[in-house]
Amino acid sequence: MAEVFIYPATSLILSDLVARFGHKPLGTALSVRERIQTAGLDSPPLQMTPDDAKKGLRWAAVEVPSGVRGRMSLFGPLIDRAEAAIIVRNPDFAFGCMGCARTDELVEFLVKQKKVPILELDYPADEEEGIIFVRRVKEFLTGLGGSS
Repeated sequence: MAEVFIYPATSLILSDLVARFGHKPLGTALSVRERIQTAGLDSPPLQMTPDDAKKGLRWAAVEVPSGVRGRMSLFGPLIDRAEAAIIVRNPDFAFGCMGCARTDELVEFLVKQKKVPILELDYPADEEEGIIFVRRVKEFLTGLGGSS
């Protein structure tokens, strides 16, 4: 079983596919859930505390906007744990909102620096491309040694 970083990290579709093929999905859904259920967080839609921007300094320079550092406080630990990754380019908004082009660029750069197996796919535009998309994800995950 490999820990597979998924991006967009909020994609429930990718999380489900990774889990179905015997691997552990690394996405932010659980991290965000913990944040909004934690007592004392004053602004649940933002789900960010002043400490998050400080934690994000491990992955992003101080000159980077605090929103990027805050997102990296969620993504960074997942990238560090990743043994493989799936990145979907140009996703539909309903597929998993990411919110920041600079964060997208930084995440992709950091994932590629890890030198782990990476599957990069374009978001499918129709049913036929969707079938090919799922097939390629299955082949990638099966190749990692999970269940088939």
